[in-house]
Amino acid sequence: MLDGQFRHAVDACTAPVGRALVRVGFSADVLTASGLVFALVTAWAVATGHMAWAVILLTLTGAHDLFDGPVAKASQRASVRGSFFDSVVDRVSDALLLGGVAYFLVAQQRGELVLLPFAIMTSTFLISYQRSKAESLGIAAKGGLMERAERMILLGVALLYHSFFIPVLWLLLVLTTMTALGRFWRVWQVADAPDKSRS
Repeated sequence: MLDGQFRHAVDACTAPVGRALVRVGFSADVLTASGLVFALVTAWAVATGHMAWAVILLTLTGAHDLFDGPVAKASQRASVRGSFFDSVVDRVSDALLLGGVAYFLVAQQRGELVLLPFAIMTSTFLISYQRSKAESLGIAAKGGLMERAERMILLGVALLYHSFFIPVLWLLLVLTTMTALGRFWRVWQVADAPDKSRS
């Protein structure tokens, strides 16, 4: 949703920060790579139950992801390679964060719920895959309730309130599944046109 309907508003806010980061010497690839390091540390904080630290670290992880694009544009060094690197790192970061959640559930004797973060990860990967596949076919497939920014925000809410941790994870699963289904339906409808290829 933030990447779709509100993209222009987000860009207007992040572009000045991107230019400032370029002036002090940051590059998009450095932000992307350091964001992965922060995701790893965040996953460790979640896995070990340090939820207050996890929220802070998750915010910093999100900041890296938010500003690597504006930095690439401001430095006029946006590239296919950089976009590919960013996309792969995003998927690895998602897996790390949800892996931390799974470990925490097992450590808390809630092993029966370990499939919950696994299901969330499956639906988030499906969302990303559908966009990649659709765009390779020339079909736009952005938008939806739970894109990456919204998922990180909702995960942060789950980490903030221990009593709501499991219910918010269930909500995250429902919303990501709805997003995946909605994206599938939109692409399915567009791909029904005779000039669109299928595979």
